[in-house]
Amino acid sequence: MADLKHRLNHPVFSSISALAGETNTKVYVIGGYVRDLLLNIPCKDMDFVVQGSGIAFAEQLAKKLKCKQGVAVFRNFGTAMLRYKGLELEFVGARKESYNRNSRKPIVEDGTLEDDQKRRDFTVNALAISLNSEDYGELTDPFNGLKDLSEKIIRTPLDPDITFSDDPLRMLRAIRFACRLGFTIESETFKAIFRNRDRIEIISKERIVEELNKIMQTQKPSAGFMLLDKSGLLEKILPQLSKLKGVEIKEGKGHKDNFLHTLQVVDNVSSVSDNIWLRYAALFHDIAKPNVKKFSGNTWTFHNHEFIGAKMIPQIFKFLKMPLDDRMKYVQKLVGMHHRAIPISNDEITDSAVRRLMYDAGEDLDDLLMLCEADITSKIEEKKQKFLNNYKTVRKKIKELEEKDFVRTWQPPVDGNLIMETFGLKPSRTVGEIKDFIKDAILDGKIENSFEAAYNLMLEKGKEFQLTPIKK
Repeated sequence: MADLKHRLNHPVFSSISALAGETNTKVYVIGGYVRDLLLNIPCKDMDFVVQGSGIAFAEQLAKKLKCKQGVAVFRNFGTAMLRYKGLELEFVGARKESYNRNSRKPIVEDGTLEDDQKRRDFTVNALAISLNSEDYGELTDPFNGLKDLSEKIIRTPLDPDITFSDDPLRMLRAIRFACRLGFTIESETFKAIFRNRDRIEIISKERIVEELNKIMQTQKPSAGFMLLDKSGLLEKILPQLSKLKGVEIKEGKGHKDNFLHTLQVVDNVSSVSDNIWLRYAALFHDIAKPNVKKFSGNTWTFHNHEFIGAKMIPQIFKFLKMPLDDRMKYVQKLVGMHHRAIPISNDEITDSAVRRLMYDAGEDLDDLLMLCEADITSKIEEKKQKFLNNYKTVRKKIKELEEKDFVRTWQPPVDGNLIMETFGLKPSRTVGEIKDFIKDAILDGKIENSFEAAYNLMLEKGKEFQLTPIKK
């Protein structure tokens, strides 16, 4: 077995080892921390297996380390967690597990380190390092995880059909690890994912989204979504995205594969932004194309897909049990607006068109432009460069207008309350029409952006509705 004593540099290991000796307890650091340590990836989460009570050991360690926050105990799972100098330390008693087919919640019994390693999801996550004085730093690797680590392979320690049937969430974890680490899922393991794909239905949407989020936060999310598709899981967990797949040909005319295009856009966005919700906007930006696809006039069209797509976002978020708050509204807004900048960039760029884009996008303008630029996936380099140059011009025009009159968070100088007060109106369509008329006049440059000009225009518009200002 390999001796990794020299790799256990953090002082917390010596404290744990000392306590293990004092209490005559066997303790091992296991799982993701060991994997990342061997891959030279920084990791602040440490999992420890204790032969005995993980909770009792954690409580004793917290006293030894004088942790101010104390220990968070999860008795149903037999685990305890404490934070120490920027680290998150989790302790669990060594255990063996058995499963009921209709649940991923295991029946747990006390066990040995060997039992605990057998219940781990993948060989590279079953690696354990001893923190005991007699063999401190020694690696225990019963499933050749070190070899799989060097060969960049994701493989289950035991029969993959049993592993995935027992806990189907592990199928998503396999894909997430492959995507995050740039590993390959071993052939028999991947076949087992395909065979057990229907089992994903017993997993809660919240846990599924947790894994999707982690895939979305990787450097190249497309790798994860390609594996989700090939494994048959994508159709189960996100059928709306799966429907984007494929190319239809009529009269010799085909359209691009919108699924592959979408994944390229997600990767393009991911290369310039860590904002997960911007990445989700990229993932869903063409989600309505299968609903509006038509072949007419010897060409394929997808008219209004951005507006229909925006309407689908709340449905998708509800389906996945994702947050229905400002994050959902942000994604919905970008999906609905992702075509707005195209005509501006293609045509002669007018102040009016750019002002409207700035006003409607508001503080999300920069993110919208990142999405629009990421949406350029043409294989023809000359065409691609032309579009990118057009967007550079749009950005230049935005900067000029921002310096002249900041529009992103701008509100017209005459609001609905003043309109109602001036003409003695109650909230109504008329009030909205007058307000929009003033806003449009300012954005189009017909009047200056001042209270006096807006107020006078309000009085003029009021005459069209036969409204008379109330005398005070």
